Amino acid sequence: MNAICWTRKLTGDFSEIVKNVALSGNITEIEPGELCTLQLSEQGQLAREIILQDLAALTAHGASPSLNIISYYDRDEAFPFFPTDVYSYHVDRSPIPTSTFLCTYYGDASDILPNSQGIQKILIPEVRAELRTLYNGPDEGFESFLSEHFFDLHYQAKPGAVPVNLGTGHLWRLAVDHPDSLVPPCLHRAPKEKSGPRLLLIC
Repeated sequence: MNAICWTRKLTGDFSEIVKNVALSGNITEIEPGELCTLQLSEQGQLAREIILQDLAALTAHGASPSLNIISYYDRDEAFPFFPTDVYSYHVDRSPIPTSTFLCTYYGDASDILPNSQGIQKILIPEVRAELRTLYNGPDEGFESFLSEHFFDLHYQAKPGAVPVNLGTGHLWRLAVDHPDSLVPPCLHRAPKEKSGPRLLLIC
């Protein structure tokens, strides 16, 4: 199993936190100290307490969580035919055993895709041929080229694929590609921010 969900129905007004933070750029990180200084209503205070509890629980677990308000992620414009930004289905990779934890408290939530319903883009013949035109080195270095530019981390949904939306309030643990992993890494992508800024905990 490479995706585990703690299903929750959270109380409190998480949108109030988004509205009370001064945004700085497309991604604004909120430190716990700043979160505690926000002037919030009773519902906003309930939301804040839940977030603080989640941050504390993940930190105690050994993780390094961060809380962000995301207006949008930067798009990859270096390779228009093969963007390697987080809006594309991708897997996370680490040299050490770890997992990705995330919870969307407010706004659009991420999608995951069953591994059987995705294909690594570098295995698609026409994509691989296009990547070959970008590479000028010896044949034995092509795979390293793909890895160095993160092409090998990205996937395409197969026809008829049915993504799973992670929803709001739920805490997810997603498998990462690392040397000791016993399961395939989880395919996931960030959503287009159609509903405005999203409040996301991630580590």
